[in-house]
Amino acid sequence: MKIVAPAGSIERFHAAIKAGADEIYMGLKGFGARRNAVNLTLEEYKEALDYAHARGVKVFLTLNTIMMDVEIEAISINLRELYRCGLDAVIVQDFGLAEFIKTNFPGLELHGSTQMTVANHVEANYLKSIGFERVVLPRELTFEEIKEIREKSDIELEIFVSGALCISYSGNCYMSSFIGGRSGNRGMCAQPCRKKYTSNGNDEGYSLSPKDQLYGYEEIQKLKEIGIDSIKLEGRMKEPNYVFQTVSYYKELINGNNIEEKSSQIFNRGYSTGYFYKDRKDIMNRNFASHLGKNLGDLNGKELKLKERIILGDGVTFLSKEYEKLGGTYINRIDTKFEKNRREAEVGETLVMRDLPKGTKYVFRNYSKEISDLIELKMKNTDKKHPIEIEFIGKVGERAKIVASTLNNRYEVVKVSLESETLIERAKNRGTSKETIEEKLLEIGDTTFVGIIKNICIDQDIFLPISTLKQLKRDIVKLLLENLILSYKRESQNEIIKLSRVDTTPKKSILSAIVSSDEQREVLKGYGIDKIYKKGYDVAREEILEKIDLKNTLATNLYQALENKNDKVTLSWNLNISNRYAFNHFSQLEDVDTIIVSPEVSYKRLEEIGETKIKKAILAYGRPRAMYTELSFGDEKIKTIENEQGDRFTIIKNNIGNSEIYLEKPLNILRDRKYLEEIGISELVLEFTTETPEEIKDILDGKGMYKAYNYEKGVF
Repeated sequence: MKIVAPAGSIERFHAAIKAGADEIYMGLKGFGARRNAVNLTLEEYKEALDYAHARGVKVFLTLNTIMMDVEIEAISINLRELYRCGLDAVIVQDFGLAEFIKTNFPGLELHGSTQMTVANHVEANYLKSIGFERVVLPRELTFEEIKEIREKSDIELEIFVSGALCISYSGNCYMSSFIGGRSGNRGMCAQPCRKKYTSNGNDEGYSLSPKDQLYGYEEIQKLKEIGIDSIKLEGRMKEPNYVFQTVSYYKELINGNNIEEKSSQIFNRGYSTGYFYKDRKDIMNRNFASHLGKNLGDLNGKELKLKERIILGDGVTFLSKEYEKLGGTYINRIDTKFEKNRREAEVGETLVMRDLPKGTKYVFRNYSKEISDLIELKMKNTDKKHPIEIEFIGKVGERAKIVASTLNNRYEVVKVSLESETLIERAKNRGTSKETIEEKLLEIGDTTFVGIIKNICIDQDIFLPISTLKQLKRDIVKLLLENLILSYKRESQNEIIKLSRVDTTPKKSILSAIVSSDEQREVLKGYGIDKIYKKGYDVAREEILEKIDLKNTLATNLYQALENKNDKVTLSWNLNISNRYAFNHFSQLEDVDTIIVSPEVSYKRLEEIGETKIKKAILAYGRPRAMYTELSFGDEKIKTIENEQGDRFTIIKNNIGNSEIYLEKPLNILRDRKYLEEIGISELVLEFTTETPEEIKDILDGKGMYKAYNYEKGVF
């Protein structure tokens, strides 16, 4: 089971490889779902590819966002460079981008991002059928569901085991987008889930902020046993020390060593096992949403009874009872209740604190000097080595021959050989022994390789100068490295095949609606609206497939689209279809008749899509759905929350216990109907959630307030 590690910068990249990561995922500047990370320039990326390949490590480019047509075509320039340099795979969210890559970059692996929300074996098998090698499953799946998907599919499966948890299903969060135009689906999330909320005037704390995920020994062994191909660590924005420590920890667990984790000593906003178990214990942290560290103990006045060992140089932060930061310092003096000027203090001892800020309730350690020093030392003294096999042949009267070989990460043999310039002579005195030859050939510690002697075949009593042997070794290692790097290089086609834009022809549009109740349906029928969809579920988890209505003509998840019983199916807006390449892809599904474009597509970008084989629809009215989350928030069917900026949201618990979070102010672009018809829109969709019959009538009578959200300004 491989470890896939994050690298949001070149420093994190080196840390991950030194710790023993098998695969690295990282982005180019300006692209991917962590655009706020440092990321790498094109030249840095190309150098990183060679560095990784010299050590047998794979590199995956993160293009896991929804993309507009112009962006897909623009990325091809840089992607072609990386393709030629041996890029191993691309992680994608957008089906259109996947189609473009498959057409233009043959042999480049496609990995389905967790933002595709592939949550069952049917969807996983579909990805395999269209050329995907691997899929990253949603974090919300239980172990039983992961196991069932593994049993029913043969695509490679990757599972997140550590790092930040989004409260919403990845790919189904639009809160940041609708509030401020910063799209999580485009790598620019402003993290509104990490803010405080109130409900009916009562403080709810950080009610949308989960703890980070951290699987332990038991969970990793379970994943190994069922044949999971790789485990993924989150942390492209975290420090190199965190990356190194977390990779090292999971390397030990995979190797069967049940060691204590230390990642929580480096970054900590609380940890849980997430959704792995059905009871979903202790996922949320309402007290704080950022890294505060670990609680050092119980504070009573100025006396702190320790729950954690401390040493001089540790960093601490002082917190109020509401977990607000009051100050912080590095420990430069340790006085216990019975002894002063200590270098360290152990669990159970009582520390005497001086100069505590007023109102201090908690003392947290947010920097462990001991662990940081240990990691720094390890990073300086370790490197990942790639195994090679060495053969040596030495016959009297012939040239000495050395052969070195290895496998690249595509399991292709790379093999080179060299001969000495001079002939081997018979020794006049003591000959060169097999043991001496082996010892010298394996002295390659200053290279990226670790040697294994495959065979040494020599005559008795040969004379071979040590200097000749060492030079042969240096030359063969250099030659093998050059050939190993070359083995990853590819030729690319000169011409990039693009899907040309076809001018749109004006359409005569119809009104359709998505309803949440029979009462809403009856009102709409009274207004002559015949095309009425039933509201569905955004995610089809393996465990709830029988609850997905396959007779509904609206597909709100990929499973519903693939298995639908109707001959005319509409794909909902939450499938994030935003470019002509994605339209072209889904036109290959026989029963797909209409696609509701993503509400993150601006009018300008919508025009750029052009004419499509499938009818285009647009969400013209509806309370924007900000999140779709697996969790429920209490017993209420409907609940209202408000953020510190005064934005109000309605949380609706659906029939399967998931929560849907809606903005208060509706989207309404019905007055743009004529313009939308001119740019090729065939259907204006109205989505109703909690609207009363009277409110629906007002909307249909033209009394609603115009609000375009992202259609006018677009998203970042």
